Amino acid sequence: MRVIRFLLVVVLAVAAAGVRAAAPAPVVGIDVTGVIGPASAEYVERAFAHAVREHAQLVVLRLDTPGGLDTSMRHIVQDILASTIPVVAYVAPPGARAASAGTFILYACHVAAMAPGTNLGAASPVSIGFTPSPSPGPADGGKAPPGDVHERKAMQDAAAYIRSLAQLRGRNAAWAAKAVTEAASLSATEAKAQDVVEIIATDERDLLRQLDGRKVNIGGAERVLQLAGADVETFRPDWHFRALSIIADPTIAMILMLIGVYGLIFEFGHPGLVFPGVIGAVSLLLGLYALHLLPVNYAGLALMAIGIGFMVAEVFVPAFGSLGLGGVAAFIIGATMLIDTDVPGYGVPLSLIVVLALVSVAFVVTVVRMAVRARRRPVVTGLHSMIGADGEMLEDAAGTGWASINGETWQVRVDTPLAKGRRIRVVGMNGNVPIVEQAEERVP
Repeated sequence: MRVIRFLLVVVLAVAAAGVRAAAPAPVVGIDVTGVIGPASAEYVERAFAHAVREHAQLVVLRLDTPGGLDTSMRHIVQDILASTIPVVAYVAPPGARAASAGTFILYACHVAAMAPGTNLGAASPVSIGFTPSPSPGPADGGKAPPGDVHERKAMQDAAAYIRSLAQLRGRNAAWAAKAVTEAASLSATEAKAQDVVEIIATDERDLLRQLDGRKVNIGGAERVLQLAGADVETFRPDWHFRALSIIADPTIAMILMLIGVYGLIFEFGHPGLVFPGVIGAVSLLLGLYALHLLPVNYAGLALMAIGIGFMVAEVFVPAFGSLGLGGVAAFIIGATMLIDTDVPGYGVPLSLIVVLALVSVAFVVTVVRMAVRARRRPVVTGLHSMIGADGEMLEDAAGTGWASINGETWQVRVDTPLAKGRRIRVVGMNGNVPIVEQAEERVP
């Protein structure tokens, strides 16, 4: 009986191993949608690590993007080029696009595919607002206008980058350069005809069917894809991606920085409250971390820092608005210059700048009003705080004498003789000696 059980266990183990061997390796799907930014790059990196852990045989990179930040795009391209797993770029669903940065990512993938009704291209660099223009002619002496040198350097760098990717993957390098220098675009059918993509697939199942049995070069070695019966497991964004997507927004970053600054100002102005200081410190650190991820113009950041510094100085060194208003002006100018890119979705809205400026102006006005009130308010500390206080003479006095003021006994100076028990009022100080005169008798 034991022998039979042992043989049964062995048979079941062999059968399970056979089933595992027969089942194709998994396929991991990655969704790169919307504007490409730091969160997108982080998500793709985590997805590739997940694919390696799952021993995936293929990664399907679904693209639907208008473009994004150059730095984030290059991080994604580097992850694709370093991948030990074949990567297929699939522009889908119908109506999707792989524009600007998305075109670079598509060219970097081992296989490029598109769904019908999609498009790609328009890959001119926009980080400095580049606008394609004709090459300089004889009238220009064959030289680019001085003001265009920086733009042309960025354009030539991007064109060389996408040509190198096209040559690496054996795709149309001439059109790739044209997509950068002339912002050219192609439909799915045109891209297939011009050797920009290899496959047009109606859906993901059709894509896997066409890829089945295809040979892909990975690290100099050919690998045959076996996708019959394979399922696509989509790698979902986790909380880290969602949190990074929120704080890496320039609008959120600016709001966090202002919350941080005002929280710290409130804590310094009212020591011991703790909560404003904690919120301020956390918000300021998150805002600075977000700016670290974004393409920041450091001149704009410096102007914002100076503006905030002036507003803080107005609190502790009241200048009746001169420091505060100067700080608001510096802050507004810096905010308009802060993000060094024209990529849609990564600019600072003018409406936000106006709102933050109004909040800052209100803050400065409040501080100035408090300073003016404090200046007009009677002194409440030191010997001069006694001026205006009432008291009573303890003895007859002519010149000097003793009196009770605020429950304390003081030697006082009088200009006219005052009798014992007479009500008095302090009208001045002579060093440490109060000067008093007779107070008006109150009618009961």
